[in-house]
Amino acid sequence: MRMRLKSLATAACVAGSLCLTTVTMAQQPAVMPKGEAVLASATVTATVAKIDHKTRALTVKAADGQEYSFVADEAVQNLAQVKKGDVVTATYTEALAYEVKKGGSATGAVVTAAGGAAEAGAKPAAAVGGTVTLTVAISAIDRKAPSVTFKSASGETRTVKVQSPEKLAGVSVGDTVQLTYAEAVAIKVVAAPKK
Repeated sequence: MRMRLKSLATAACVAGSLCLTTVTMAQQPAVMPKGEAVLASATVTATVAKIDHKTRALTVKAADGQEYSFVADEAVQNLAQVKKGDVVTATYTEALAYEVKKGGSATGAVVTAAGGAAEAGAKPAAAVGGTVTLTVAISAIDRKAPSVTFKSASGETRTVKVQSPEKLAGVSVGDTVQLTYAEAVAIKVVAAPKK
């Protein structure tokens, strides 16, 4: 059910995401974080049902029949390449990686991002992604719940349920956890299939 809701939300984003063009972001290489990771991905495909190039108004229809209408931003340079029947695909991926470390202290967040778009004259396509990495300190552990309470460098606390209690073995109050959250959206438009 959660993936279904996320797919519907992503379908709504297909419309807005066509507005992505060249994105200027920090030029830092993506580094795969160490530790355990949880990954989720959803792909939504919609077909261009209507397009008015003068007003830049589009309507896309998802596989479930739901239609989404929007006006493409002026930043979309390749809108003239889009035609009724073209297929828009959006893939949203998110991941959370964590690594428990002995000692250390909580640190502020480090944010990295990158993106790009299709060449002028091509069908619209874009990708944008980013990561947030921070280190939090374990301030409490409830092995019965099981849950762990973290404290950030700014003093905020948050308690999270532990999905696999066996992973708490060897973890103590005072340990730090490096968290890396990553998300990415990729959008592409392909020509309508030949009939």
